[in-house]
Amino acid sequence: MRATNGYQKEAQLFRALSHPVRLRILDILSRQEACVCHLTAILGKRQPYVSQQLATLREAGLVTDRRDGTLIYYSLAGEHLAELLDEGKAVVQGLAEGTLVFPAVPEEILENCPCPRCQQ
Repeated sequence: MRATNGYQKEAQLFRALSHPVRLRILDILSRQEACVCHLTAILGKRQPYVSQQLATLREAGLVTDRRDGTLIYYSLAGEHLAELLDEGKAVVQGLAEGTLVFPAVPEEILENCPCPRCQQ
């Protein structure tokens, strides 16, 4: 078995986390499984952009996906990631001179989302 440099793996993790949209995607996925169209509706970004960010998160091992018909649903790769996100928020809140705003994650049905969950 080949040993892997732990700091290199940790740097890969932090590189994947070093983008505000990827952090928001992870925040959304910490609350609910979501398909690309649902994430696109919440984020207000184009589908190719969201898919690119999801690919980065998947390559880093932070999200998993499952296929259901033509849709692919994404979720966090582990509960420890939700704890890491919460801890990160606590750290930046403690370092901030003012109040930081983290946009709310809508849990209701989204009108502009074509996914089956929102079209019920």
